[in-house]
Amino acid sequence: MADQPCGFLVLDKAAGLTSHACVSRVRRAYGLKRVGHGGTLDPAVTGVLPIALGPATRLLPYLEGDKTYRGVVQLGVRTVSDDLEGEVLGRAAVPALTEADLEAALAAFRGTIQQVPPQVSAVHVEGQRAYARVRQGEQLQLAARPVTVQQLELLGWDAAAGSLELLVRCSAGTYIRALARDLGEALGCGGALARLRRTEALGFSLAQAVPLEHLDQAPLPALLDPLAALARLPRRQLDEAELAGWRCGRALAATPSPAPLETGPPLAAGQPVAVLAPDGNLAGMARASDGGLLQPKLVFNATG
Repeated sequence: MADQPCGFLVLDKAAGLTSHACVSRVRRAYGLKRVGHGGTLDPAVTGVLPIALGPATRLLPYLEGDKTYRGVVQLGVRTVSDDLEGEVLGRAAVPALTEADLEAALAAFRGTIQQVPPQVSAVHVEGQRAYARVRQGEQLQLAARPVTVQQLELLGWDAAAGSLELLVRCSAGTYIRALARDLGEALGCGGALARLRRTEALGFSLAQAVPLEHLDQAPLPALLDPLAALARLPRRQLDEAELAGWRCGRALAATPSPAPLETGPPLAAGQPVAVLAPDGNLAGMARASDGGLLQPKLVFNATG
């Protein structure tokens, strides 16, 4: 990994940009082809967009999937896209609601719930994206999927405007637009997402984010160490005698001999583990097996 940039850049995406456009800008700025993003943001949504550069693109599946958002829901309106960007399907008067009424309605959306994705979404339907079929005039019946909402807080309620601000921490695959739609239905007046900002994604936060304009300045923003992105995972450091075998794809004992470098509970089968080279740099990723071994899944600088 030493011969090319490898790490993460966290962008604070502005409204109006696609995630793909952000990736293209990063490719040009750093002179790399291998660039990918974690967690697509709709063009109207702002905030944390993690970008992986070089070999770090292969680490995206190992990062934490939960995301955190702050958003505003507008009650009294239904749209085709479940946000205010889409065609309006209907309007209704917003009932007289108290914060207690809103809290009672929000309770139904905490925990693991069944959620139908928005019609205008990237969900695949018979080989096509849902949004493409909707643009062709189709009315889709999308299946509900389980998602988990770990945190759902009411931050503010503007009764005169019929809008409320929410903090949402949720699993990958959760649509905040669908949450706005379903909350509006539960309150009997319809609802759509008015504004959304992602504050955390894949273990990164706004505190680490830089505006896209920084790519036009010298020096370019420094990349975040891949190991920082994997901080929540257990680690296994190789000794010099193990390094050649690892690079050939051989399984490792879960703990080095004669004694482990770290103590802790036994690893569950399938648990991802960051494998470090003797110099402390990331050598790849493994998964724990039932037999007390670490099976290589991703090997940097492989020789086999």
